[in-house]
Amino acid sequence: MGRVEGKVAFVTGAARGQGRSHAVRLAEEGADIIAVDICKDLDTIGYPMATPEDLEETARLVEKHDRRVITVQADVREAAQMRNAVERGVNEFGKLDIVVAQAGVAGMKGEPATQAWCEVIDTNLVGTMNAVQAALPHLGEGASIIATGSLAALMDIGKTDVPGKDLGGVAYVFSKRALSQYMYELATHLAPRGIRANVIHPTNCNTDMLQSEPMYRSFRPDLEAPTKEDATPAFYVQQAMRIPWVEPGDISNTVLFLASDEARYVTGMQMRVDAGGYLKWYDFKI
Repeated sequence: MGRVEGKVAFVTGAARGQGRSHAVRLAEEGADIIAVDICKDLDTIGYPMATPEDLEETARLVEKHDRRVITVQADVREAAQMRNAVERGVNEFGKLDIVVAQAGVAGMKGEPATQAWCEVIDTNLVGTMNAVQAALPHLGEGASIIATGSLAALMDIGKTDVPGKDLGGVAYVFSKRALSQYMYELATHLAPRGIRANVIHPTNCNTDMLQSEPMYRSFRPDLEAPTKEDATPAFYVQQAMRIPWVEPGDISNTVLFLASDEARYVTGMQMRVDAGGYLKWYDFKI
């Protein structure tokens, strides 16, 4: 019997990267999946978003584990679209037990800068809130809400410390901090109902967001057109362990734990999967 056998999970940003990994890992352990993704590019985000074909591939991978899945192309920035996606899933599967608010973007080098700020905040922060609020009427005792933060949210960095020193980068840090506070307050208020809410804070994660030209330029501002080979040595600086990044599956294992009954009394946590990145930063600051 799987660790989330018979449960239903609503996963945003599910078409690729961490979102796909979370959906497939939960399916592997017995969950049915409501997989949501915008599947179109955003104007100020300098790397391609997932495609409808990516979302179809996520569904195929879930079905390989003999689990049911429905896919919805929807924008987390739009509350009505999140409500519609959740209602479609609940009508299909009869209930909802797990929310994984994974959808997020990095606005490094985004232009115009004020629009980049808005697209990042609306996706990472408002999008998380929209997904959670859409799910809440359907959640009961034992349910688990999991949001993806970032190691950057836990580091005392200001706008001059953000890689690239640009407004889109600042928005990323701000959004993840605000998301973390939102989830903490949510956990406090939902605990009497037996509903848990936690945040996972990854360090660099090997996804299309990290492996992108804007991110390479943010980590190697000394180069005009840095490549992956140029940027990879800089990625090592973020972690105390000697690795440049973690893999999506490393985060998915923590998602699975928090979604399972093994974590039935774990709530309000800010859980780092960061290869010691926070320890390294904290040691440096003192």
